[in-house]
Amino acid sequence: MRIVKHSVIKLEDYEPPPYLIESVKLEFKLEDQETVVAAKIRGYRNPNSAIEGAPLVLNGENQGLLGIELEGRRLEENEYKIEDGILTILDVGDRFEIKIDSVNYPKENMALEGLYISEGMYCTQCEPEGFRRITFFPDRPDIMAVYSTKIIADKKLYPILLSNGNLVGSGDLDRGRHFVEWNDPFPKPSYLFALVAGNLECLEDNFITATGREVSLKIYVEPGEEAKCHYAMECLKRAMKWDEERFGLEYDLDLFMIVAVSHFNMGAMENKGLNIFNSRYVLADYKTATDTDFQRIQSIIAHEYFHNWTGNRVTCRDWFQLSLKEGLTVFRDQEFTADTNSRGIKRITDVSLLRTYQFSEDSSPTAHPVRPSSYIEINNFYTATVYEKGAEVIRLIHSLVGEETFQKGMRLYFARYDGHAVTCEDFLLAMQDASGRDLSQVKLWYTQSGTPELIISMTHDAEKEEVSLIIRQVTPPTIDQATKVSLPIIVETGLLDENGMEYPLKLKGEKGKAGKSRTVEIFQEQHSFIFEKIKDAPIPALLRGFSSPVKLTRQRSKRELLVLMSHERDPFVCWDAGQEYSTNLILEMIKKKQLGGNFEIDRDYIDVIASILLNEDLEEGFCAELIQIPTEKEICEKMELIDVENVHSARSFLFCNIGKRLSPILENIYTCLAEKYNNRDLSPGAMGARSLVNSVLGYLVGSGEQKFINMAFQQATTSETMTYTIGGLQALNNVECIERSKALAKFYDNWRHDPLELDKWFVLAASSTLAGTLEHVIELSNQPSYDILNPNRVRALIGTLSTHNPLHFHNAGGRGYRFLTDVILRLDKYNPQIAARLVTQLTRWKSYDEIRRGLMLTSLKRIKNSKSLSRDVYEIVDKGLKAI
Repeated sequence: MRIVKHSVIKLEDYEPPPYLIESVKLEFKLEDQETVVAAKIRGYRNPNSAIEGAPLVLNGENQGLLGIELEGRRLEENEYKIEDGILTILDVGDRFEIKIDSVNYPKENMALEGLYISEGMYCTQCEPEGFRRITFFPDRPDIMAVYSTKIIADKKLYPILLSNGNLVGSGDLDRGRHFVEWNDPFPKPSYLFALVAGNLECLEDNFITATGREVSLKIYVEPGEEAKCHYAMECLKRAMKWDEERFGLEYDLDLFMIVAVSHFNMGAMENKGLNIFNSRYVLADYKTATDTDFQRIQSIIAHEYFHNWTGNRVTCRDWFQLSLKEGLTVFRDQEFTADTNSRGIKRITDVSLLRTYQFSEDSSPTAHPVRPSSYIEINNFYTATVYEKGAEVIRLIHSLVGEETFQKGMRLYFARYDGHAVTCEDFLLAMQDASGRDLSQVKLWYTQSGTPELIISMTHDAEKEEVSLIIRQVTPPTIDQATKVSLPIIVETGLLDENGMEYPLKLKGEKGKAGKSRTVEIFQEQHSFIFEKIKDAPIPALLRGFSSPVKLTRQRSKRELLVLMSHERDPFVCWDAGQEYSTNLILEMIKKKQLGGNFEIDRDYIDVIASILLNEDLEEGFCAELIQIPTEKEICEKMELIDVENVHSARSFLFCNIGKRLSPILENIYTCLAEKYNNRDLSPGAMGARSLVNSVLGYLVGSGEQKFINMAFQQATTSETMTYTIGGLQALNNVECIERSKALAKFYDNWRHDPLELDKWFVLAASSTLAGTLEHVIELSNQPSYDILNPNRVRALIGTLSTHNPLHFHNAGGRGYRFLTDVILRLDKYNPQIAARLVTQLTRWKSYDEIRRGLMLTSLKRIKNSKSLSRDVYEIVDKGLKAI
């Protein structure tokens, strides 16, 4: 095996930069074949650096150096050196001004980092280390400077020239060119720099802040798309108002801009004053976007705006602290969505995402703490652990100190660190000082990987009328950490009787009034507590609100789960009981099948689903969540040794039987709700109703009756709203029938020229469980409509197959693995970041049978042995192979 060495960056090696930068003045000349960048950088020796006499070290990749001036004097070649992407200037003195001229080639930049071109538009992506592809600079987040930018370009081709901050100048030049000058008065790290140049249309609005300032709001899009920006603008204004009301945070510039681009590696980027978005998370109307699309747009628009304070004004000292800004901002966008929609449904959605992706990450070869201790390529750590688990840690802190004190801590955090680059400890210290509580143990959530498991035992003493709960926490070893310690955990608990009525809860010996729910804080390995005046053995409702990111290992009886599904008032616990019941049911069916038996239906489960559907007191969106059974991917995550064929068969059996046995109830709901709300109505109630309509339609089609197949075909081909169109297509997608083929063909014909809608078609093609899907995906990957250089298209086709279609990706002959390997090796030459994310599925080999294990390991070894492998892909592959 060829040995490849890549340097490992370690948190313990962090040192303050020897030089700080106070200002950066950039000039861009955007030409047809190349871009010339002039950077004038003023800096000084860092008084807090222990390194004396150090040279000035600047990062620079994929660009050509044209010349360097120090204090107006052009440097000779012996006064600096360039090696392995590092420009070293040997002697700059205590204070300096350097001017660096360089050239780069945006048209050739397929990695979509730094300055590149998307559909004829210049745009940038600098987080985490893209600025070094634009000019030579100490590209690290703890160097914050004031930026001014001048852009020169052909006026006809690029009439719109944008950058961070406020517009301070513009004018015409010779040869049909023009210029624009921008100034951002707030110091920022280089990763927040942004530039956009193109022929763009603009939707304009304004927002009046709490102090009466008028902020101009502008969303820029490609010509013809401006009508699809109104919802994004509404979301932005709601987010600005919410941040003022909930967090007391007001926007600080006179202008806030969003630009939508087609080629983008991430969802969006919070560049100061100029957010750049994947167009998928901006463009929407009821004809082209599903309700899920609208919800994602609301969340991501808010997330990037909230970064203005939690990420921009206060940023992270180094990339190990990434969750300082991302975990905190995810928590804020979750709270925004919960406050403006259904809090219960939002919590279910967030927990489902966490358990599906982050919990599996914790148990995989790529496991890492919320704050990693080392990395080869930081792009590989934009993960569910850093984002979603990081948000759960913030939520835990919020629960420990309460809303009022949490807001007090946030105010203290900004007062101390505004304009600074800080650490997770700095945030914890602000919360600790504001609350007066010792939060030092919370730091363990940042440094320890793995998902804690709570082993819970309950005993009831009928004579004393007491219930004793013993909770013991265990975190299994992970590949990166063998030894674990106890973490601070919050368990919110209720106790129900057999009829679902809540017991008043009072701890033994406790004074005061009893409540219906009790929050217990656990700081050691084992904790026990006793509730008094509990006459009969109760049914515990544990972890209400998913109060901590943990797993419960208590084996609950079917009776307990049925009572919780029918009566528990906490949305998460109620939903979770249904998920556990249906998962256990499917796993039992699989076990019987493996032993030569047949599948059997559970009438109690069917009955409780019927009662949920008939419960008119439930909000329709919540009802839709309660009747969903786990996906095949979610079921696979519950198995020590995954059997993809039987997972598919057992789940399909249960799904179809729900449709067959409950078809009268389901059909009645469909008829009553399908046209209850206007297609343009985006209220939580309307979205919930449409969600339930699509859910019941799926079950009806699963029953196999032709009239329901016709119903789905009618919905898929005649609906005016994309939510119903996709709902109809999804209902047909796993049914071998002519209606499916016709509906998909019509959708393709209608939307083949619209990239975002065509992505939906690719997702449907890659997610079908019908025979021949893998071959169809391989065929599609060779069609002109598939663009390997567009991350959205790669995610839609390849990502959907490898992540969400276990039946076909884990093809017994290994063809899915070989296909993915071919894609990764090809894509790595252009876009290592996206290629590395695809590799992750191959690292989960331990969960499969010996044959599949061998095939997945063969693919990993083939990738590792390839020539010129990127750091991104190498790091993931190496971790997968080290788990052998």
